[in-house]
Amino acid sequence: MGARLKDKVAFITGGGRGIGKEIARAYVQEGAAVVLASRNKENLEAAVKELQQMGGKALAIPTDIRIEEQIIKAIEETIKVYGKIDILVNNSGSGGPNKPVVEMTLEEWNDTLACDVTGSMLCCREALKYMIPARSGNIIMIGSEGGRAGFGLSGYPNRSPYCCAKMALTGLMETLAQEVGQYNIRVNQISPGPVKGPRTIWVWNNIAKNTGRSVEEVAQDQTKNLSLKRIPEEHEIASVAVFLASEESSAITGQTIPVSGGLHIGI
Repeated sequence: MGARLKDKVAFITGGGRGIGKEIARAYVQEGAAVVLASRNKENLEAAVKELQQMGGKALAIPTDIRIEEQIIKAIEETIKVYGKIDILVNNSGSGGPNKPVVEMTLEEWNDTLACDVTGSMLCCREALKYMIPARSGNIIMIGSEGGRAGFGLSGYPNRSPYCCAKMALTGLMETLAQEVGQYNIRVNQISPGPVKGPRTIWVWNNIAKNTGRSVEEVAQDQTKNLSLKRIPEEHEIASVAVFLASEESSAITGQTIPVSGGLHIGI
């Protein structure tokens, strides 16, 4: 067990599985108490049990971040239990539909943006109500290489709501960093590409279905575009999340750090 986040309190959305759960595990290992917020109560309870068995402090709060009232309640419950919130990790997100814009419904579009952008904004708003008076805080967005813009390499075909949402998240991060830096609050973003785990498998299955290829062929195509020629793992995202939440990154704010195995080098 380390001590880089000793006595810190972290609120992590989408913490019941995948990257969010791995970040929670890494934070507990560094001495933080964690609050996990997600829609899936069963996943949350299993994750909290695992973290507590490690000797960590962990609390599960079932939360749908598309619903403003539930976010407000979750942050208030965090303050009631722990008295503060030092770190906010906006990890929750919807992969969105896998189809071209011409086939998109407004409901599909709005649902993806509500989960991936609006929910993150609301979490920031509520957490900042406590971070600003404390003149201390750290906000980390989990973005995506699908949301990086430039050189004609931005976006993933047939996933426009997801990519637009992640581009918007970058804008929120950079704007917020300028707004709250005066209060000693830092705001940064981690930008993964494909990551070993259930969401990437889901994406590959959809691509395979839409293109008539096998999942193995899709995986090979995704991997060959990476400089390292391998798909990053969840713990590698979590390591950067620890760094950004710690004093080791005390002069870093408003930045996006790609953790993608070398996808989009040069952007």
